[in-house]
Amino acid sequence: MQQKPKMNKLTKTIAGFALLILLFVFSCQNKNEAKLDTILEGKASVYIDESVFPIVEDEVAVFETEYKAKLKLISQSENEIVNSFLKDTAKIFVMTRNLSEQEMKVFKAKKVVPRITPFAKDAVAFIRNKKSNDSLIALQDVIDFMKGKSVPGIKGIVFDNANSGTARYISQLSGVSVANQKNVYSLKNNEEVIKYVAENNDMIGVIGMNWIFQPPLDLEDTVDKVNVLAVKGINKSEYCFPTQDNIASGKYPLARTLYIINCQGYSGLGMGLASFVGGERGQRIILKSGLVPERVPSRNIRIRNTITKDKN
Repeated sequence: MQQKPKMNKLTKTIAGFALLILLFVFSCQNKNEAKLDTILEGKASVYIDESVFPIVEDEVAVFETEYKAKLKLISQSENEIVNSFLKDTAKIFVMTRNLSEQEMKVFKAKKVVPRITPFAKDAVAFIRNKKSNDSLIALQDVIDFMKGKSVPGIKGIVFDNANSGTARYISQLSGVSVANQKNVYSLKNNEEVIKYVAENNDMIGVIGMNWIFQPPLDLEDTVDKVNVLAVKGINKSEYCFPTQDNIASGKYPLARTLYIINCQGYSGLGMGLASFVGGERGQRIILKSGLVPERVPSRNIRIRNTITKDKN
């Protein structure tokens, strides 16, 4: 029987070297697939609480024009976002609350330290059809209605989504779950709430104020058909509209803080976006939007000793 020729040392060396090159290339490919971004370049996904989507969309639009970054914006309810980051699907997300102690324990178990950046304050707002002459509402009346009591002038309360941050906020405040309550309804998003209230009298819509300040172009006519209501807080005597000044001063009773939460675990676009939004440029965008920036942007005032008249 004919024997196979033995592999000499040179052939073995070449084969071993080729194997090392292949392993190196494969390793580099895996790293590139896992890490598609740096602080100011690359691609990443951002999961956003639907009630504050317009302001984040504005911030990202400017961020992308400044840097070689492409961010995929995914609008979800608060519960959907929580499920996404618990399953390691979401690494960058925007919520209307901070992480809970239990959620922090989950990240600690994964040896991940979330970077949390508060960047603005917005408000939960109540809206009513413009045909109604009543522009005031007491928070206690809303709570009483949710508990099944009859309240004059309120046929029903409409939320964006039973799993949203807005619904969770009012549920915690009232001690009553939004789900399965008489004449308390949940739709899909803020846009649907605005449209529903615009077409139905004596219904109170509960939305994120950002949707009134910055509605999409195709929703502007509908927004004009609803009134934002002034709210009287519990044990308060004054009714306050959710204006920028009232939110900033703490007079409006339903203000809340917005957070960018970055769980990438490396210096990626999550860090870059948070730095941009929390910086001078990003805070000016928030101020212009009607929301309240976390840090008031500086103002440069030029003083002239002489006044030059314009020449005709």
